[in-house]
Amino acid sequence: MGRRIFVLALLMTAVSLGQATAHDVEAVLELHRQAFDMIWLTLAGALVFLMQAGFAMVETGLTRAKNAGNIIMKNLMDFSMGAVAYFAVGWAIMYGASAAGLVGTDQFFLAGADSADFRDWFFQVVFAATAATIVSGAMAERTKYSGYLLYSAVVSGLIYPVSGHWIWADAGWLTEMGFHDFAGSTVVHSVGAWAALAGAVMIGARRGKYVKVGDTVTVKAIQGHNMPLAALGVFILWFGWYGFNAGSTLSGTDLDIAYVATTTTLAASAGAIAAMATSWKWFGKPDPSMSLNGALAGLVAITAGTWVISPGMSLLVGAVGGIIVVFSVEIIDKILHIDDPVGAISVHGITGIWGTLAVGLFGDLELIGSGLTRGGQIGVQAIGVGAVLVWVLGTSFALFYLLKKLGLLRVSPEEELLGLDISEHGSESYAGFQVFSNV
Repeated sequence: MGRRIFVLALLMTAVSLGQATAHDVEAVLELHRQAFDMIWLTLAGALVFLMQAGFAMVETGLTRAKNAGNIIMKNLMDFSMGAVAYFAVGWAIMYGASAAGLVGTDQFFLAGADSADFRDWFFQVVFAATAATIVSGAMAERTKYSGYLLYSAVVSGLIYPVSGHWIWADAGWLTEMGFHDFAGSTVVHSVGAWAALAGAVMIGARRGKYVKVGDTVTVKAIQGHNMPLAALGVFILWFGWYGFNAGSTLSGTDLDIAYVATTTTLAASAGAIAAMATSWKWFGKPDPSMSLNGALAGLVAITAGTWVISPGMSLLVGAVGGIIVVFSVEIIDKILHIDDPVGAISVHGITGIWGTLAVGLFGDLELIGSGLTRGGQIGVQAIGVGAVLVWVLGTSFALFYLLKKLGLLRVSPEEELLGLDISEHGSESYAGFQVFSNV
């Protein structure tokens, strides 16, 4: 590093004296570009890493106090287990030499990596962890901790990297078709959501959530214990999303960084406003949790097309996402009777579908660069959504079925009633406070 700085300084001096060749000047500029890229992607990756704290706060705030420590532990281990799994096999499966556009075949344990590979691995591992941690909220308050650790490793090491290879590897089969997902509405968010859906269905609802008397099912609201904490989590996630989306320019010298940050901001804002207005109309009052999820829905919706959709259209994409998420949460809970305590399936999955299709509907075809017509781009986007849904649901159902058969999926009714902080971890998150609940 010291030698590189010395050479750079020497060349800059030569340039200032008018003695450098064009080749020397280009070498200096290339060193500058590499340095900016290294700094930008490392910083952006750190912002995305901070989203783990955001997810932890949202999930903790929207669930009961007796499970707060369990939520924290799951989010901690989502990243920790996921980072090791992604280092060992995930990166290779996602970005190794492609076998028929389906899966990577080399670079396991980052074999042969150089400084650029380490930079890229760090930026990508935080995305893998994000996909895995989405499931935590949907399966909260009744999942065995040991089974959850196994799940985190499998998602980060296998399920996420395979579909990621299809879309983000240069030779992935969906890449070749012209599928566009700039920062991961489908690659990251829908993957986490479909795994969450499989997990929530397989594990079943929390005790007392759905009460059946005859043919009538009564849906009981199980309130979270700390809305300010959930709100803090959403603001942390929104902040981290600038690393998520703007970081996906992949270069510190890309002048579109600010453009991406602008469309991201507008979509999130429109999503929050639309969800607030929808909940106000539907429930008679503007609902805080729906409004917060609306901001996240706007962020998820714009993530696929944030570079190719105009600022004006990003408002529409985000607003539609905010409306969709309110209806989706209500349908999944009150009609389908799938217990998702934080609305993860709706926020990341249903809105992820919308955002991915919005690329075909509103994206600039020249910027997308696929050579497809408007109708063709919409069709390819739909194929990508369907392919990822089938892959993730199939593998996740198989994984959770195996965990269930091994007795590693759900805690006992007694442990659930006591709370997972005590039953799974032998500690309390709010020592000295009354957190008992009879549901």
